[in-house]
Amino acid sequence: MSSPLASAIGDLSLPDESVRLAAAGELYRLGRASAGSAVSNWWEESELSTLLRGANPAITVGLAVNRDTFGRIRVANGTPRLAEVPPDQDAEEFELEFAGGISLDILTTREPGGAGAIAKYLAKFGEGIQQVEYRCANVDRATDILKEKFEIAAVYPATRHGADGTRVNFFLVPSPDGGKVLIELYEAQAL
Repeated sequence: MSSPLASAIGDLSLPDESVRLAAAGELYRLGRASAGSAVSNWWEESELSTLLRGANPAITVGLAVNRDTFGRIRVANGTPRLAEVPPDQDAEEFELEFAGGISLDILTTREPGGAGAIAKYLAKFGEGIQQVEYRCANVDRATDILKEKFEIAAVYPATRHGADGTRVNFFLVPSPDGGKVLIELYEAQAL
C-alpha cells in the first residue's frame, strides 16, 4: 500500500490538473507543517522575523524524487524551465507554482547512487520532502542570528551560490517530534 506522501508525489504527474493541484496542496501543507513546528520560535526574534518577511514568508517545499519521477512530473506540468544549478552541486531542479501561493521545488540527482546530497537523501529515505525553503533578505545576517541566538549552526561555513544565482545556506533544525528538518534560506539574485 502506498503512503499518502508517495501518492501525492505520484499524483503530480497525472494529466488531470485538479488532481495535480490537490496533490501539490497536500505536499505543501505537509512540508510547511513539519518546518513550521521546527522554526516557530524564529518569529519571536524581531530582526530574524523581518529578514524572513514576518507574517507573510515566501515558502517553497522541496521534493526529492527519482529521475524518472522528475521527468514525468515535469512533462505533466508543461515542461517548466530547469533551474541553473551550480556544477559542483549534484542536483537538477525546476519550480512549480500553483494557485493559492503553493510553491514546490522538484529536485533530483544528476548521479543516482552518487555522493551528492540529493542522491544520499534518495538512497536513505526514498522520494519525499527533502527541504523547506524560506526566502530571506540577507542570508549572512540570518545565519549569524541563528548561530548566536538559537545555537543552530549552518550546514556550510559560508553562504554559497544556489540555483538561478541565489545565495543559500542550509540548517538542520530539530523538530518537536525528535527528528530534524532541513531548512534552506535563500536570497534572490540582486537585479
